[in-house]
Amino acid sequence: MTTRPAATLRSRYVEQAASDLEENRRLQRELTSRISALRQEEAMLMDILRLAERYEGLPDPSPVPDPSAVPDQASMPDQAPSAVSDTKGTPRRSLLGSVLLELLAGHDEPRLAKEVREELLAKHPDRSPTPQVVRNTLESLVAKGRVQRHKQQRAVLYSLAQRPELRVSSRSKNSAGSKNSD
Repeated sequence: MTTRPAATLRSRYVEQAASDLEENRRLQRELTSRISALRQEEAMLMDILRLAERYEGLPDPSPVPDPSAVPDQASMPDQAPSAVSDTKGTPRRSLLGSVLLELLAGHDEPRLAKEVREELLAKHPDRSPTPQVVRNTLESLVAKGRVQRHKQQRAVLYSLAQRPELRVSSRSKNSAGSKNSD
């Protein structure tokens, strides 16, 4: 009598294990296909990011540059002295990172990314990067050691990195300032 219920119980366990195993295999197939889709999406987003970085310095955020629509050099507005020329002799704008460094150099105290962007929009009306692009560029400059990040509670502020050659020039400007600021 005890063998019959044990056999029934065993068969239920075998069925449950087979069912669980099949469910696990189905979930594995589903997860494998989702991982594949996510990898494809990541590759596509990385391509978009590379393209965005490549065309970051262009004056117009148009999707495809039209070579026939490039105006001749005489009709273009004056460029900043730090502007670079390409191989065709057409002036190009400075990189966003260079412009942000120039803006930060004009201030003694750390600035919020929002403030830096507002100043950028005011001084360079031809540029209109999103707040996220400005933050990403500032973070890139932090990673390169050219800008310092300062945290005050929840706020993140940015200033030029303090390099020895920069400290000497800033002290010579403020010769009346204290020398124990290091």
